[in-house]
Amino acid sequence: MAKPIIAIVGRPNVGKSTLFNKLIGERRAIVEDTPGVTRDRIYGQTEWNGKTLIVIDTGGIEPRTEDFIMEKMRVQAELAIESADVIVFMCDVRTGLTANDRDIAIMLKKSGKPVIPCINKCDRVGALPYEFYEFYELGFACDPVAVSSIHGTGTGDLLDAAIDCLEDFDYDDEPDDTIKVAVIGKPNAGKSSIINKILGTDRLIVSDMPGTTRDAIDTVFENQFGKYTFIDTAGIRRQSKVTDSIERYSVLRANMAVERADVCLIMIDANQGVTEQDEKIAGIAHESGKPSIIVINKWDTIEKDNSTVNEFTKKVYEALGYMQYAPVIFVSAKTGQRVTNLFEMINYVYNQSVTRITTGMLNDVLADATLRVQPPTDKGKRLKIYYMTQASVAPPTFVLFCNNAELFHFSYQRYIENCLRDTFGFRGTPIKLVIKMKGDDN
Repeated sequence: MAKPIIAIVGRPNVGKSTLFNKLIGERRAIVEDTPGVTRDRIYGQTEWNGKTLIVIDTGGIEPRTEDFIMEKMRVQAELAIESADVIVFMCDVRTGLTANDRDIAIMLKKSGKPVIPCINKCDRVGALPYEFYEFYELGFACDPVAVSSIHGTGTGDLLDAAIDCLEDFDYDDEPDDTIKVAVIGKPNAGKSSIINKILGTDRLIVSDMPGTTRDAIDTVFENQFGKYTFIDTAGIRRQSKVTDSIERYSVLRANMAVERADVCLIMIDANQGVTEQDEKIAGIAHESGKPSIIVINKWDTIEKDNSTVNEFTKKVYEALGYMQYAPVIFVSAKTGQRVTNLFEMINYVYNQSVTRITTGMLNDVLADATLRVQPPTDKGKRLKIYYMTQASVAPPTFVLFCNNAELFHFSYQRYIENCLRDTFGFRGTPIKLVIKMKGDDN
């Protein structure tokens, strides 16, 4: 393992997600003064004393509960404990040492992992509350560390303690060569299920209750096709249905997950077809310039004949007219049908998005395109395109220099884009054209 893993565990609402956000330097985990907001494991990175550390935020552990979601959260926390090199056991100094804290401590001692008691909400500078000292009763080898996760005080001491626990760890900070894949879609489209099927384990909480996933959750996975980081996201609902603040944060996280991704899997329920909300979700990936694959899930539940696939594909492209470039695949997260085919498609569309074309080849295509279809004219003035060059990748971005940008109508831009696709492919990825007038350096 290249980087050590620190898992933050504890009762609900003791400040785990606030500490997680403070350590990684961004608001990735949802923070709300409501127990049970974080449900799955959430991964992030931090650096301390020249070392890169993986940090896991977990859902609150309720040792005694019959609630379905709370039971699943406990299982997720146990998996995080199992994979961790160091465990940060977070408690709340204001509530003091509780019976649940003692039960969790017993669980952590059984893991055999080094545990750092982290006592949160010690907000007063220079003076520890009397209640802090009762946490020594937990009997861990590491002394308790006082922190204020909301203010960030004490986090340096906490990371120092973690580094001390990792003195025998073999660090290997190799460059990250994984493809980041965001799985997006409406609630209950099967996003978590397909990741669990890929991993062969219950990595993510799955239930028929829409909205089970609230954060964007990263999972690293490697197989014969390559290395991947799958980002499961909260289902994106219509804005009118996003009522409570937690759900609004979830939609924001899903948008941020798309921004972090290299490839997007757009999950669509085969039983519902492409809905208006699916169109908006796909538009997020398209506008962000992300290569995408349209994944039609629950295909095992559809009655089929020889023309079903072609007819469904046609309807998909009719609804998503702006994403004609995106391949469509029909899968079943439940049975695993065609799920393994996703890896080759992910690699393909990713490679298409980072393809570079030489300026000479581009201008050969441009000369042929303008010869076959003359550039538009307006009031006796004809558009002249002098040359084209590629400015960047992901998405492939091309700059065209012309005599008058106003004459470069959208329809002719689309024609140039289609010529580029016909020649070079770019299957699965958006293309961006930037129009500049000759001599315009802006």
